[in-house]
Amino acid sequence: MEVVAGAMSPLLRKLGDLLVDEYNLENRVKKGIKSLETELMFMHSALLKVGEVPPDQLDEQVCLWAGKVRELSYEIEDAVDAFIVRVNEEGCHRAGPNNTKNRVKKFLKRATNLLRKGKGLHQISSAIDEAQDLAKQLAELRQRYGLQMHGTSGVATIDPRLTAMYKDVTELVGIAHSCDKMIKMLTDGDKGPDKRLKVVSIVGFGGLGKTTLAKAVYDRIKVQFNCAAFVSVSRNPDVKKVFKDMIYELDKVQFSHIHSTTMDEKQLIDKLREFLKDKRYLIVIDDIWDDKAWKFIKCVFSENNRGCRLITTTRIVSVAEACRSSTDDIVYRMDPLSDDDSRRLFHRRIFPDGKMCPNELAQISIDILKKCGGVPLAIITVASLLVVNQQIKPKDQWYVLLNSIGRGLTGGACVEDMQRILSFSYYDLPSHLKTCLLYLSVFPEDYVVGRDRLIWRWIAEGFVQTGNKKTSLYDLGESYFNELINRGMIQPVDIDIEGRAKSCRVHDMVLDLICSLSSKDNFLTILDGIEQNKPNSQSKIRRLSIQNVMVEPTTPWLDTRSMEQVRSVTLFSSAIYQMPSLSCFQVLRVLDLEYCNLRDSVHKINMRCVENLLHLRYLGLRSTYVGELPTKIGNLRFLQTLDLVETGVKELMPGIVQLQNLMCLHFDKYTKLPPGMGNLTSLQELSELHVDRYSSGIVKELGHLTELRVLRINFEESDESLDKAFVEALGNLHKLQSLHIDGNDGCVDLLRECWAPQQLRRLVVLNGKENRFLTLPAWINPSSLPLLSYLNIYLDQVQAKDVQIIAMLPCLRFLLLAAWRRIEDPAAECFSFTADSFPCVRECIFFNFITAPSLPRGAMPMVQLVQFCFRACDITCANLDLGMCHLASLEQVRVDLWCKKASTKEVKEAEAVLRFAVGEHSCRPRLFIRRR
Repeated sequence: MEVVAGAMSPLLRKLGDLLVDEYNLENRVKKGIKSLETELMFMHSALLKVGEVPPDQLDEQVCLWAGKVRELSYEIEDAVDAFIVRVNEEGCHRAGPNNTKNRVKKFLKRATNLLRKGKGLHQISSAIDEAQDLAKQLAELRQRYGLQMHGTSGVATIDPRLTAMYKDVTELVGIAHSCDKMIKMLTDGDKGPDKRLKVVSIVGFGGLGKTTLAKAVYDRIKVQFNCAAFVSVSRNPDVKKVFKDMIYELDKVQFSHIHSTTMDEKQLIDKLREFLKDKRYLIVIDDIWDDKAWKFIKCVFSENNRGCRLITTTRIVSVAEACRSSTDDIVYRMDPLSDDDSRRLFHRRIFPDGKMCPNELAQISIDILKKCGGVPLAIITVASLLVVNQQIKPKDQWYVLLNSIGRGLTGGACVEDMQRILSFSYYDLPSHLKTCLLYLSVFPEDYVVGRDRLIWRWIAEGFVQTGNKKTSLYDLGESYFNELINRGMIQPVDIDIEGRAKSCRVHDMVLDLICSLSSKDNFLTILDGIEQNKPNSQSKIRRLSIQNVMVEPTTPWLDTRSMEQVRSVTLFSSAIYQMPSLSCFQVLRVLDLEYCNLRDSVHKINMRCVENLLHLRYLGLRSTYVGELPTKIGNLRFLQTLDLVETGVKELMPGIVQLQNLMCLHFDKYTKLPPGMGNLTSLQELSELHVDRYSSGIVKELGHLTELRVLRINFEESDESLDKAFVEALGNLHKLQSLHIDGNDGCVDLLRECWAPQQLRRLVVLNGKENRFLTLPAWINPSSLPLLSYLNIYLDQVQAKDVQIIAMLPCLRFLLLAAWRRIEDPAAECFSFTADSFPCVRECIFFNFITAPSLPRGAMPMVQLVQFCFRACDITCANLDLGMCHLASLEQVRVDLWCKKASTKEVKEAEAVLRFAVGEHSCRPRLFIRRR
């Protein structure tokens, strides 16, 4: 049902937009829109409640009603979009791109007045009338049948996680090491004078075995405490019940009747605090879902200095962090099972009495386990499907199961249990995050999805909406992305030095769940050759993912008559032959052909048809090598994202400057741009802009792109006037977060004094003959750059005060600081720091310095990689102190060894000394030496 609520959110916004004066609608139509908007708002409110309930707990009539509301939402939105497209098309046709803003507004008003009797107004008026009638019918239907927007059964379902709490220890596989590790965490310090309360929080994805591990640890050490309790919180906690369960567990005799009392929360807290005040206790708080619940529960625990211990479990990282109240408290992240433990658990579930897996099933076992990803719940569930009445299924059935994982497991209560467990996390998501997660069912199993690609597609679909003008749609979308990672619903891939995941993937078991949900609600149609994913002829296709890895090229294409209502098409390289003609789409918003090589494809997709996709918001052509764009690309007035990297497009058509809704534009390095790029005032990302002596006009127009967050620019050549134009343009880009300047001769030193980019997070100025700052810019300091996390710059000459200023940047995680002119006198390079220098740095590279900075204890507490230079002739003793012995996180040391004026013997001795010094470090970091 969350699909319906998600479909309605952008519609409500668009209906509100229609009421503004710009469209100049008749009063009758406006009243109809207001009436419809009110009715839909009530429906939306009801649907949000429905979305919190699993479908198997809903009345079938409620599901049918919600399905009709979903289709109504889609139909109305299509009609609204068609009207807006028509108005925009008429206005732009008459006005032309070069008219002033006022003339455009005057004409648009005149054009919309003319449309009152025209086709556009007739269509929107008729659509609103029909929608009103249908909305009223749906409201009456709900009242007639008394549809209740909540679960139908008053009987609580049994939480399948409870079985994990009562597993016999002999059945547990792969937790021995984790169990020992946790016990050590909990018991460290027991014999010392400090006996403060310690909290260990177990965090991990649903199904990893957090409850199982916590129960195993609890059972092994509870005898060491005066009293102990194991209680669960759950998604929607009844705090009074949690407190009563805790009291009962602590002393079942004294509090045998506690559940029948009428005590309120305060009385229960007081009772617990009184009982625990002089006791050494062990308490497990299982399955915490938000920090608000924890803040309430932790009121029970006062410090009594008796060595008490708490264990908490949660799926959410931020909740685990919230459970920490001191530096002694620990967050323990659950890892998937190893390959060996996965195999042991799998075989134990299938082959009784310790029998070995037959050779004929060995490889298929490995393939199945790979899809389970080390998740115990998945392994147990899948293993249960391979045994019927204690008889192992034949090999061909194993292959059937293998092919079904990742595209909807079917049959058996064990699968229902697994999906129910996984669905707990899903139904805890707010409505907008449910829709964003379901959208990931577009991608095949094991597919790595780029963060930016996903976020811009969410925006194009209308899933990301904000009323706060200070927050960009992309930043809000990234917060959605991070929250899904935080909740364990998607897995981060390729985490960069700034701590941001560049990509993500979906665990196969979660993919099963979201594919099942999106299929039931007709959110997505997947074409991959599997019978269960064939489109239902009774339902309109709204989103299409063409994966066809199992279909022969001779297989007939989809019926193009079913494509009229499709909003999104994603094509994967193995399915190029299955792509319908672009001419059959009428309301397409997303067209993603990324990594489909269309240059060498026998089945040529006619890209000229793209110019007729007037509703298009997202056009992803990365690595398609299409060669050129349609000449009338300017028709796509609503386009927001255009990705042309590795397309072979050498020149952008002049019509590109008409795309005033364009927010993200990526193209190849030497792509030629037309004049008028300054018209693209909605642009937030622009890369890679190529500048030469003929580009002064484009550089000046940069100053009009005031919404830019990301700019990557390459200077092939430059002159003084171009440099000044660039600096002046940058002065207008107050929202810039990432600036990457590359080139051979582009001088950036003019930026030294006159820029104050408060929002800047990333600055890269790559080396060129003149592409450097003469001295450190005045604006590179902690107060001007409070958010800077990545800095890569060259200075003509580095002074000690420069490095000390950089060392105090509060968020800096990566630093490459290079001196263009190497100083030969070590005495001139005396860099000393305070103990609070480089508080967040993970990688620190000093290039072209001949001495390493001196790092006092406390500096660079998080650094993992350091790189510096040494002169071989200065290394003379085996007791060399590199000043790094206290760097507790150090993993890698790189040294540029200057060999000038040093003999071969001195160089070898210097290398030996460096190896000895690094070898003495407690972390045993890797050492790389490069002779220079």
